[in-house]
Amino acid sequence: MRKAAIPLTLALALGAAVLPRLLGTVAPSAEAQAPPASAPPSAPGVPVTADTVATADVPVFLQAIGTAQAYNMVTIKSRVDGQIVKIAFAEGQDAKAGDPLIQIDPRPFQAVLDQAMATKQKDEAQLASAQADLVRWAELVPQGVKSRQTYDQQKALVQQLQAALKADEAQIEAARLNLGYADIRAPISGRLGIRMVDIGNMVRATDAAGLVTISQLKPMFVSFTVPQENLHKIHQKKGETGELAVIALGADNKTELARGKLSVIDNAIDQPTGTIRIKATFANDDERLWPGEFAAQTVQDGPTGSYAYVIKEDNTVERRAVEVAAVQDGLAIIGKGLSPGERIVVDGQYRLTNGARVKVEAKAPGAAG
Repeated sequence: MRKAAIPLTLALALGAAVLPRLLGTVAPSAEAQAPPASAPPSAPGVPVTADTVATADVPVFLQAIGTAQAYNMVTIKSRVDGQIVKIAFAEGQDAKAGDPLIQIDPRPFQAVLDQAMATKQKDEAQLASAQADLVRWAELVPQGVKSRQTYDQQKALVQQLQAALKADEAQIEAARLNLGYADIRAPISGRLGIRMVDIGNMVRATDAAGLVTISQLKPMFVSFTVPQENLHKIHQKKGETGELAVIALGADNKTELARGKLSVIDNAIDQPTGTIRIKATFANDDERLWPGEFAAQTVQDGPTGSYAYVIKEDNTVERRAVEVAAVQDGLAIIGKGLSPGERIVVDGQYRLTNGARVKVEAKAPGAAG
C-alpha cells in the first residue's frame, strides 16, 4: 500500500555571495517599446511602491526534485514453507535488530532435525564397529587368516562411513537452519509497516509478496537530480568546504524540517536527461522526513533578460536591464544592473513605460520589503 506523498523542499547550500538584493518581483523581459513620451509636468504620476537597493550576504542554493528514501529498507519474507502460528509485532511499531516478528509452525522442522541426528548416531555406531574390525584384520592379514583384499574392502567401508557422517552433519546443519528460519526476526532496526499476513496463513519460500516491511528511518536519504551544468559548482564548493549543507523545508518553502549534508554524487551523468543524481543524508531524529515523500530542492536560478524600473530624482523612471542571480522568499538577488542606494519600483511596474512619471506611495503593512 502506498501513501500519498507530502511535498517538501530541500535547499542545498553552495556558499554565499554579497550581491545587491531587490525586494519584490523583477518584471520579465519584454520587447523594445516605443520611445517614451514626456509626461506633462502637471499630470499626476503613476502610483507605484518603491524600495531601495541594498547589499546583503545571501546564501546560494540549487533547485531539483527528489524523493526521501529509507536508509535501509527490507521486505521480510519466509525462507521456509509452513503455517504462521504467531505474530509478535504491532503494525507501525519500532523494532530492534533480532526482535521476533513471526513464528512459523516449528514442529515439522524439529522432526527433520531429530531424524537427521538419529541417522548420524546410527552411522557413528556402524563406523565404530567397522574401525574395530579394520584394526583386528590388520593383525590377521600377516598371519594369513585374512586376505589383503578383505582388509582393503574393510578399509573402504570405514571411509564410506566417515563420509556418511559428514553428510549427516550437513543434514543436521540444514535442519537447524530451517528450524531457525521458522522463527522470523527483524534483520535491522527500524519502523515496521503494515503486515500482509495473519495467523493461520500458509506461507512459502517462493511467495513473491512479503510478510511485512521494515524501514530504517534514522538516518534518512533524500535522492534528487540537478542539471549537469551545476556539477562543477557542487564540486568546487565541496572542495572548498569539505561538505555541503542541505536543508529540508516544508511545502510552504519556509518551515524548516531537517538539516543534513550532501553524501553521494553519482559516478555518471544521465545522458538522456542531462542530469546528475545526488543523495543527501539527514539524521532525522524527530522523523519529520518519511520514505517516499517527494522533495523539491530549492536552488534559486533567476531568469535572464529581466529588467527593473529605477526611480530618478525627478520621479521619472528608467527601465534598466538587470541580471537576476536568484529569487528567494520574495527577494530578487541582482548580479548586474543595479547599485546600492538606488530606488526601484517593486509594485505597479506593469503600468509603466520608460521615462514615465511616478508617484511613490507608502507600502501597505505586511507587503514585501
